[in-house]
Amino acid sequence: MPKKILVNLPTKDLAKAKSFYTALGYSMNPDFTDDDVACVVISDEIQVMVLVEPLFRRFTPRDVADATQVTETILALSVDSREEVDDLVDKALAAGGSPVDQPDTHDMHSRSFCDPDGHLWEVIWFDPAGLQG
Repeated sequence: MPKKILVNLPTKDLAKAKSFYTALGYSMNPDFTDDDVACVVISDEIQVMVLVEPLFRRFTPRDVADATQVTETILALSVDSREEVDDLVDKALAAGGSPVDQPDTHDMHSRSFCDPDGHLWEVIWFDPAGLQG
């Protein structure tokens, strides 16, 4: 059985977060979505649980980082082509995300954006020829 990853992210505005991730082409799992949390389905193995901050705080004794001020993590997501990198990042920027850096054009192509809550995402495509040997 493949392992799954559930990334938990706090949000200040759940409706805005849901709108953002839907604009990227992702769906919400209605079984795990309500007024306090949304389950964003990226793939069968990857889901992002976006929780309103008061609920998120119940899962940790630590302070919750304000991702608009500090980087708490970089969420890297691989895709199947250079075009898919650009398409996903362009959708993110059009939906209210903010750009982070310039495209990389070595044996991989990557671009980054921050979602409306400031969480840093990197979208990556690796050139299969560059990975060999």
